[in-house]
This record gives sequence, structure tokens and C-alpha cells, in this order.
Amino acid sequence: MKQGLKAVFAANLVLLAFSAAAAAAPQEVHFYSLDGTALKAWVFQPAGQAPRGTVIALHGCGGLYATVGSRKGELNARHQAMADLLVAQGYAAVFPDSLTPRGETELCTQKLGTRNIDQAQRRADALGALAWVAVQPWAKAEHIALLGWSHGGSAVLSATDVSRADVRGQTVRPAVAIAFYPGCSAAQKSGYKRGVPLVLMLGEKDDWTPPAPCIALGKAVGAEVNVYPDSYHDFDNPAGRLQVRMDVPNGIHPGQGVQVGPNPVAREAAYARLREVLHKAFQ
Repeated sequence: MKQGLKAVFAANLVLLAFSAAAAAAPQEVHFYSLDGTALKAWVFQPAGQAPRGTVIALHGCGGLYATVGSRKGELNARHQAMADLLVAQGYAAVFPDSLTPRGETELCTQKLGTRNIDQAQRRADALGALAWVAVQPWAKAEHIALLGWSHGGSAVLSATDVSRADVRGQTVRPAVAIAFYPGCSAAQKSGYKRGVPLVLMLGEKDDWTPPAPCIALGKAVGAEVNVYPDSYHDFDNPAGRLQVRMDVPNGIHPGQGVQVGPNPVAREAAYARLREVLHKAFQ
């Protein structure tokens, strides 16, 4: 029995070592937002091959980086997991940092309406990233996707809204746009017009960015809407646990906090659909 346990333990160590070695490593790059801000971004590419497509991934209100633990200062677990997933599929991934170039580390604890960074800046950053990727020698302008989470998911909506002159004025548009639990109320009120195929990934029980406005928006503009049962905000996070964040002043119950945390079943289902969507878009 002891020998069997030792063998299993050794196998697990090998697996962990392989996983660590296989984690995608980024390259730091710089380009300009459409509003003139000099942005930093992290680019991941598959080794030894040209990318089959490129995904521009837009962080949420918490920014790109882990703030505690062994990953502090590096891409947080969700972003690293997405980079690994995309690279494993043969795609490049670009993660622009919209916060630190503007002197912010997070927006989540700031009340709506008081933030110095809103969707005007996030849209400008997304459009700047699209323009930058399109001229890279390793990229195909027709094989670019926009992906975002929460505040970044709302940025996906804003950057694909052809009712906006700055969006209409761009020569490069994504082949598909995918938004995880965005806030959709503002897009509803502004008369959002979808300029590209749109896929929404929503948590059924999300009390931070509730699914109902997104379901209505998706129906109105002909988007694909996926609602994952028993799931809250941040359901696709590979780390952490379900908890109440009392430091978040927004949500459907202001002052009462919001529930956030992973649902592994929903995450796997959403990631499986993500792979299918990207495969189709990049054919």
C-alpha cells in the first residue's frame, strides 16, 4: 500500500512539474490607446508555430494582477488560466492593462459615477489593441477576437457598438466578441447596435452584474446568450471560493455587498463553448 501511495505521489509531482513548465509565458509590449494613453500589454503565443488567431482579453475592475499570495504582481489565476487555454488551442492572447498606466490598481471598490476610468477609456483601449494586433507580422487581421470579464465585458460591448462613431470609424473589427458577466444596463439605455457576432456568458445568480439586462439585450440584438445555473459573478475563476465582498458598493443591493466565486462545472461548460466559438470564428 505504501509503495502504491508513493507511486501516486511521485506521479502527481511529475504532473505538477509538467503543468508549471507548460504554463504560457508572456512578452511585454507597448502601444497607444485611441485616447493617446501609452498602454502596456502582455502577449502570449504558442511556441514554434504561427498563431491560428489572436484573442484580446480585457480585464475586469480588479485589473490584471494578483494582489496577494505567490502570484502577487503577476497575472492573476483567471488570466493565466485563460492564457494557457488559448495558447494550448494554438492562439495568441493579448492582455492590455487599462489601469496602472492611468494610476489605478482597481475600480471594484469605487462607486459608479466616481471612477476616473469608465467605458470611454476601456473602449479606446480595446480599439487601440485591435489596431495594434492587426499590423503585427504574426497576426491575421481577420482572425482577432475580443474577450472580456465584467468591466472588461462591458468594454467588449462598448467596443463593438456600431452606434458609436469611433467604433464605426475603425477598419479592423473582431471576428467575434465574447463577454463574461458584463454590465448590460448602460448598453441597453444607449441603444447598443451589435457590429460583430456576440456571445454572452452569464451567471444565473449574479448579484453584481445581473443577467436579466444582458438576456434582454442579447434577445434584442440577436446575440448568443449562455446562462450558467447556480453561478455567481466570477464563476469561471479557477481559484478562490464563493464569498461575499462587502467592499463592493455597487450591485443590485448597494451596501449589502456582492457574492463572487467559482463554479467549476459552469467554468468547464463556458470554456468548452468558448473553444467552439473561437474555432468557428478562426476557420
